[in-house]
Amino acid sequence: MDVAVAVLALLVSVAALGVAIAGRRTSGGRRNRDDASSLPQDPRALRQEVAALKAESAQALRHLAVIRYDAFTDTGGQLSWSMALLDDSGSGVVLTSIQGRNESRTYAKNVAAWASETQLSPEEEDAISHARP
Repeated sequence: MDVAVAVLALLVSVAALGVAIAGRRTSGGRRNRDDASSLPQDPRALRQEVAALKAESAQALRHLAVIRYDAFTDTGGQLSWSMALLDDSGSGVVLTSIQGRNESRTYAKNVAAWASETQLSPEEEDAISHARP
């Protein structure tokens, strides 16, 4: 039963993250870049389009690291984990799931510039440092 609750909590967290990312990508009134016919033909405009794509990709959560560990001495199998999802500037989120014998807990902490205002566990700090290029 506890594993089912942990899985459900993880799925809800991932769904919320997906909604946040989708909102981030659709905001700003940009045109659909999947339509090649809408791309400019002259080199200067193409350079501007490439620069805009580079700036947008810098905000993508593309730096990822997962650290698995035993949170408690009486549990085994490294069922607890911390995962960092960060963009090029080190902004994003650290998700942590702590699995105990009778319960599990899930935490999400904001990260900006490779650090968090919320106190991080050593495993969360490891996840951030492993995600950093």
